[in-house]
Amino acid sequence: MSLYKLFFLFAVICLTVSAAFRLKEKNNYDIIFIGDSITESRMVENAGTFGPAAIATDYLKVSGKFQNVRFSNQGHSGYTTVDFLPVTNKAFPELVKAADAFFAEKNAGLVFSIMLGTNDSAEKGPNGSPVSAETYRSNLKTLADTLLSMYPNAKVVFHTPIYYSDSTQNRSVYLRAGRARLQSYFPQIRSLVKAYKQVQPGRVYLGDEDAYPYFKKKYLSDMNEEHGPAGTFYLHPNKKGAQALGTFWGKALSRSLK
Repeated sequence: MSLYKLFFLFAVICLTVSAAFRLKEKNNYDIIFIGDSITESRMVENAGTFGPAAIATDYLKVSGKFQNVRFSNQGHSGYTTVDFLPVTNKAFPELVKAADAFFAEKNAGLVFSIMLGTNDSAEKGPNGSPVSAETYRSNLKTLADTLLSMYPNAKVVFHTPIYYSDSTQNRSVYLRAGRARLQSYFPQIRSLVKAYKQVQPGRVYLGDEDAYPYFKKKYLSDMNEEHGPAGTFYLHPNKKGAQALGTFWGKALSRSLK
């Protein structure tokens, strides 16, 4: 075999190995799920297996599009966008610790899957509530800007919050005004994602928008019946609802990571 043919063969092998490595890296993802008690799945037994974060991860694994997917659940009961702001030093250090553990390995894409807003929308109780639609958008932008700066090539996916009943009141007060405020956040999320497409294309995506109407229709079967000062209310998905929510997230993440 001539020297030229040997060099050509070596070059082909190198390109093949390089392409295979890039494909492997592209098809491996580590996902940080950021949210409140709904993400935490505090009312679903064995949330590490049956919570929406786990279900979404499983959806991606069995889709055939990805080689490996891991997740970290950074959902915290009662938390708002305010609690995740870097300056508050509340949820952010734990979030960074989880992201750093994934990022240090550098063999998978890092994704931040965010669903916040339920507690922001409350009339009173959670930190910073009630959070206006404009402040909600600003808080999400601050969080995303910080994460995108800290983790080059990471992606952010924003999901819209899910439905809760107008009678929702536990230690915090939500009620009809809260749900109206919650819905005012939806166009803010769309607007924010649209803005990122101009300044950081390919890094921020609009995630699920289907879970809200789904739970509005299916709350009796897919949400826990809870009781408070205003009577029976529906706020947290049960096991069936967690399965549905995780599937919605999985579909949205699959679209974003294609």
